[in-house]
Amino acid sequence: MPAPVLPRSAAGLRRERAFAAAPEHPVRGDTGRALVMLRTAYPKGHHIQPHWHARAQFAYAVSGTMRVRTARHAWIVPPSRALWLPARTVHEIQMYGVVQMHSLYANAEAGAGMPGDCAVLEVTPLARELIVRAAALPADYDDRGDDGLLMRLLMAEIRRLPGSALDLPLPESADLMQLCERILADLSTRRPSIEDAATMNTSTRTLYRRFLRETGITFARWKQQARLLESIRRLAEGMPVTTVAVDLGYESPGAFSTMFRRALGVAPRAFAATGDYFRKRS
Repeated sequence: MPAPVLPRSAAGLRRERAFAAAPEHPVRGDTGRALVMLRTAYPKGHHIQPHWHARAQFAYAVSGTMRVRTARHAWIVPPSRALWLPARTVHEIQMYGVVQMHSLYANAEAGAGMPGDCAVLEVTPLARELIVRAAALPADYDDRGDDGLLMRLLMAEIRRLPGSALDLPLPESADLMQLCERILADLSTRRPSIEDAATMNTSTRTLYRRFLRETGITFARWKQQARLLESIRRLAEGMPVTTVAVDLGYESPGAFSTMFRRALGVAPRAFAATGDYFRKRS
């Protein structure tokens, strides 16, 4: 017997409607050049409602951490990473800490060769310095002179940036989305999957099958990824590794470090040190 489709939560309904009615946000100061750079400062806790741009966007926070969300994915973007958003992608952004955002907007020609889907990219020291230099240019920079060369060099470097698996796929079904929202609201609690299935009046086997079909990853892997992204956000804000491990329900700091290293190829303290480098350079 198929599981009943539960009504969406009030928050889920509001988000769904906001994404469906998302307006275009024209790029401020768009002079028609192939590449446009904007600098914007946002206070802690600021939320940008769902919207889209006619241009592709390379969103990078020199300081602070962003959580970017589309209808079916969420990303954590610390200062050592950036997010590529193809043109006309509806998204919302939540700021953690004071965020100094540098966004590069590219037209179709300038963005050729970039991913067709949203992607988190590792920001190299060279890319960061080019971003900072480009952000200091006037809106009407000389596209045929040294300033234009700088912008094209930045775009060339962005094309070379390696990807980073800091995304969290989201399900489409109302009941699964409601389950995910409940887990995300309390990542420190490790509730057995049988209890999650019981709240949906279904079996664990059906829950696992549906979750894999809608997100492309297993339910267990999804919960691990959700905790990984939250740990990255907290580490990027300077929280001690031990505190992050305890708060997110890991058995020990060692267990947390093992998971972190397996997922990102680097220990939490080394990752935090990278964030310190980028913060000190801002």
